[in-house]
Amino acid sequence: MMKSCVCLLIALMLPGGLAGAAAPVQPASDPAVGAQSPSVTIRVGSKKFTEGVILGEILRLTLVQAGFDAEHLAELGGTRILWNALRTGEIDAYVDYTGTIGEEILAGEPIAGVDDMRAALAESGVAMSEPLGFNNTYALGMQRKRAADLGIGTISDLARHSDLRLGFSNEFMDRPDGWAGVRQRYRLPHGNVTGLDHDVAYRGLASGAIDVTDLYSTDAEIRYYDLVVLEDDLHFFPSYEAVVLYRPDLAQRAPGAVAAIRQIEGTIPEPGMIAMNARSKIDRQPESAIAAGFVEDLFGVPVEVRTTTWLDRLRHRTIEHLKLVGISLTLAILVSIPLGVLAAKVPAVGHVVLGSAGVIQTIPALALLAFMIPLLGLRDVPAVTALFLYSLLPIIRNTTVGLQQIPLDLRQSADALGLSPWAKLLHVELPMASPAILAGIKTAAVINVGFATLGALIGAGGYGQPILTGIRLDDIGLILEGAVPAAVLALLAVGFFNLVGRAVVPEGLRLKAET
Repeated sequence: MMKSCVCLLIALMLPGGLAGAAAPVQPASDPAVGAQSPSVTIRVGSKKFTEGVILGEILRLTLVQAGFDAEHLAELGGTRILWNALRTGEIDAYVDYTGTIGEEILAGEPIAGVDDMRAALAESGVAMSEPLGFNNTYALGMQRKRAADLGIGTISDLARHSDLRLGFSNEFMDRPDGWAGVRQRYRLPHGNVTGLDHDVAYRGLASGAIDVTDLYSTDAEIRYYDLVVLEDDLHFFPSYEAVVLYRPDLAQRAPGAVAAIRQIEGTIPEPGMIAMNARSKIDRQPESAIAAGFVEDLFGVPVEVRTTTWLDRLRHRTIEHLKLVGISLTLAILVSIPLGVLAAKVPAVGHVVLGSAGVIQTIPALALLAFMIPLLGLRDVPAVTALFLYSLLPIIRNTTVGLQQIPLDLRQSADALGLSPWAKLLHVELPMASPAILAGIKTAAVINVGFATLGALIGAGGYGQPILTGIRLDDIGLILEGAVPAAVLALLAVGFFNLVGRAVVPEGLRLKAET
């Protein structure tokens, strides 16, 4: 019976189990093009910013228009996550930028031009399209009034104001073409610089919490927040032409797919990309509808946009979240209680078990998810694995402590009755330790529900998807659409295990715990 249950749980972890459908690009709608699709599914990824999501959806719809079955794994995080996913075959294509490719992906390689870049990518098993038609370069920006008051118009001018508060996106902080390079080229004196999420950095700039941040030159936020772009007077930033990176084997697996991808080369001028970004950020139009309009204009084909209700989205996200939490927590319980028993019975082993679980707990969730992508891919499996690992420590520790705190006279009484070690464990020790074990499970459940929202960064969906989209679009409604159900689910999980406690904790111990 137990073996069957474990097999079922593992089966559910696989993509496609228990309604493991791809997450909609934007919670408000999901476009479709009526085309005949072959059996192969082409997976398109996109970075966690508005332009990346729009371009990912344009790419998906272009493939659908050509007759292919394509899905879009939106908002997967930064460059490295997408790059690793492409190389391992978890996705087949995504849009990146030549500056990013040269300065981050191929950093240190002798790249003299586009041809060198294409050849270096080919050595890594990746192909590159021609530019899509626009350059989205990095830039530094400030509030217009603040820049005017200080007389700042160029990046060089920042050197005269060492008291300015600088806050940059986390990726910009770590890239060679980011803050380190800018600071060295312009000899900027600013030392205390804050790393932020890109969308949060914009809001920090608007609120006055920071004075300078990095921009993408085609961002609608420049107009939305009335920012001024500082002139790159020493010409530090390279060109960031948008291109499609894709797997070369796509030509064999889906003949005609590469030709379809190349149909959008040179079709998106910079003003057009800025306008599409503005329609999302300022006009609050769904990225899916914006992409559908572009594809309809480009190919002259009708594109149907199907809207979904809030209730439909809630149902879909709840299933995804319950899947992540239920599988990982169940597996953690099955593994942690035996480990806790072992740790209590064999102290030398216990130190190793608790120490290992404690070390895992200290690993940042984003780092753990990124580390798992080359090993386990995207979506459910790495998310469930990470949640499982984070759930171990509370249950192991509470099981160990609960068993160790059983009074010695009760242990001796069990021995005097002639109970075997196994019978003593099942009928005396585990029932006596059950309140502590259950408390550990409740702690793990709350941690699990909260951490599961990060699964959206690797395409696992759940309540994290509207939260990520809401942060990106500065939409409190979307943030609450994910945050409130997650909080309610955590409370329900605690209530559920309280009911379980009434069934499994002996009445005398339950009354003692309540008093």
